[in-house]
Amino acid sequence: MLAYRHAFHAGNHADVLKHLVLAQVLRYMGEKDKPYTLVDTHAGAGGYSLAGRYAQKRGEFESGIGRLWDHPDLPAPLAEYVELVRQFNGGGALEQYPGSPGIAQMLLRATDRMSLYELHPTDNRILESFLGHRPHTKVQMSDGFAALQKELPPPSRRGAVLIDPSYELKTDYAKVVGAVRECLTRFAQGTVMVWYPQVQIVEAAQLPKRLMAAAKEAPKGWLHATLHVHRGEGDGFGLHGSGMFVINPPFVLHDTLAALLPLLTELLGQYEGARFTLDQDLGKG
Repeated sequence: MLAYRHAFHAGNHADVLKHLVLAQVLRYMGEKDKPYTLVDTHAGAGGYSLAGRYAQKRGEFESGIGRLWDHPDLPAPLAEYVELVRQFNGGGALEQYPGSPGIAQMLLRATDRMSLYELHPTDNRILESFLGHRPHTKVQMSDGFAALQKELPPPSRRGAVLIDPSYELKTDYAKVVGAVRECLTRFAQGTVMVWYPQVQIVEAAQLPKRLMAAAKEAPKGWLHATLHVHRGEGDGFGLHGSGMFVINPPFVLHDTLAALLPLLTELLGQYEGARFTLDQDLGKG
């Protein structure tokens, strides 16, 4: 399935969808003065070299961020996302790609908190060097799933959780559902973002319905967006696309994605069957 080190996949089509949604959620949360907390359960290294041997092995970024990098007249949310990547590169050529913590540190305010969890020792060491000095930031080499018990609710009662494990182990799918339930039990109003891969296994196909069931009592409902760009390898396996399931999403997120997903499908699609889906449940709020 997927390589455990995210460096192999940095900047690919799945990162584009994930980080576009993450940036939109964080920008929305930053509109209120009160500080908030971001908990990233599987933070990775925080940033990745696109010139390194991992990223160059398959060059997945070329059919992801690479297709947006010099595209003229992108709609504002996409242009703002690309600008974050430019900022991460110091305004120069596309040589680095920010992971979720890298995106977040450019959007969070000085008073906002980050709790970052990463079990891989090398990635954790890089992450600590990158963001360990930031005020109100905690970098932990421990299980992000288990950490939710102590992280929620956040001190200011405003917060978001990003859950995006590697899914190398099939047990991750069940752990994600359990983590969502934990989030909603401890912090019902919080925004929870779940990224998952579209791969040809039963657990991946069932995950969206399981997340919908887990989120049925969420006050602000849920939003589910998918981007299917690739037919997979010759045997039908490989990463076909990805999905973002957002619980208690910002009320503007659906309309923003409805305007962007057709263009993303056109730009990132790698075969004629490329497509997107966008569904929403408004909840009880």
